[in-house]
Amino acid sequence: MGDQQLERAQRFRKLHESGTFVIANCWDGGSAKVLQSLGFPALATSSGAAAGTYGRLDGQISLEESLANARVICAASPLPVSADLEKGFGDAPADTAKAIAAAAAVGLVGGSIEDHTGRDDAPIFDIGFATERVAAAAEAARKLPFPFTLTARAENHLHGRNDLEDTIRRLQAYEKAGADVLFAPGLPDLAAVRSVVAALVKPVNFMVAIRGRSFTVAELAAAGVRRISLATSLYRAAMTGLADAAREIRESGTFGYLDRSMSSAEFAKHIEG
Repeated sequence: MGDQQLERAQRFRKLHESGTFVIANCWDGGSAKVLQSLGFPALATSSGAAAGTYGRLDGQISLEESLANARVICAASPLPVSADLEKGFGDAPADTAKAIAAAAAVGLVGGSIEDHTGRDDAPIFDIGFATERVAAAAEAARKLPFPFTLTARAENHLHGRNDLEDTIRRLQAYEKAGADVLFAPGLPDLAAVRSVVAALVKPVNFMVAIRGRSFTVAELAAAGVRRISLATSLYRAAMTGLADAAREIRESGTFGYLDRSMSSAEFAKHIEG
């Protein structure tokens, strides 16, 4: 990868320096190429979409399976690619460090680590331990021969802990521990977004994916958000199209979906660039 990965990493880091950009979450080589052809400047994996490609739900794939999916995406497009690395596929700080090193080895130039435990009884790691996990990931990233962009995620608002003050404290701690981008998915409104941005120095990512808690690019840019990710939303949109077309065939025996779909020639133009 060498010089190519360095160039992608530098380009990705520069995107965060000013303005606001959308990082498009894809799930395979074809979706990566389509999104590239539509002008997005960077791509991301989605843990939920990656799991879907294996016929599973979010949180049900291994690090190796996640990175196999990411490797395909990195090979399909010259765009910078950042990975959704869930909690690092293990609880210990050493696990987050291992995930970052492994991500870099398949061509990724960024990745996120979240503080969700995966347990219903205690869904969020203690802030001190969560910060140790981010610090270990940051240390692993700094050892790489290129500027790997580490995103740290505070998952409170996705797991019933609607405590904005605690979320901000966590993000501040992760920022000090070495994260390059901060991210609190599920923030309830633009006022909360502005509060998070104001409390931090480094760039903030906002996730568009939840009905009623997703805002326009213009609104998020005005709030100070630097990066907008799409989580599983594009994958779910694609699966909605699949389900609607298949339902039409099964229920009415018609093929009207063909009139709403891109032709093979149009699809080829996206794939061929």
